Amino acid sequence: MHSRIAPAETPWSPVVDKRLKILPPLLLFRVLARDDRLFARFMDGGLLDRGHLTLRERELAILTVCARNGSDYEWGVHVDLLAEAAGFTPAEVAATARAGADWTGRDALIVRLCDALQSSCELEDDFWTELRAGFSEMALLELLLVIGKYRQVCILTNALRLECEAGTPRLPSAG
Repeated sequence: MHSRIAPAETPWSPVVDKRLKILPPLLLFRVLARDDRLFARFMDGGLLDRGHLTLRERELAILTVCARNGSDYEWGVHVDLLAEAAGFTPAEVAATARAGADWTGRDALIVRLCDALQSSCELEDDFWTELRAGFSEMALLELLLVIGKYRQVCILTNALRLECEAGTPRLPSAG
């Protein structure tokens, strides 16, 4: 199976070349690189920089969203490139793919937030109060942006039917 939209080929435009000198030339980036404007807009909305969340918190949100949306491609990229640096054990990585997995503390709040937003774009007041007790306002804004961004990424990777990057893991089968 091939991507529904073919990736750009080298030589890249100057806009793309500048970014892909510091980032891996992943298939998703190369597909978006077919149009400088779309590529730049997508890349500018990243949120992979140091912010109001720890690396672990950000990656837990990303892995959970990717798993809930069935994006083998993006889940595998983040497991391969960032899960170890974020301090996830292999069991925790596998747990991101299971609804109802046993998380505690702030991790549990993040997973619950991802699950709540997966089924609705609304949050109950009681849950918001719990979130506010665990996170600053800016951390919550960043979590909402990360969850939304990676839902967008899942739409792209799934609708385009992107093949997994070589050597990246796939979501564990349910069951």
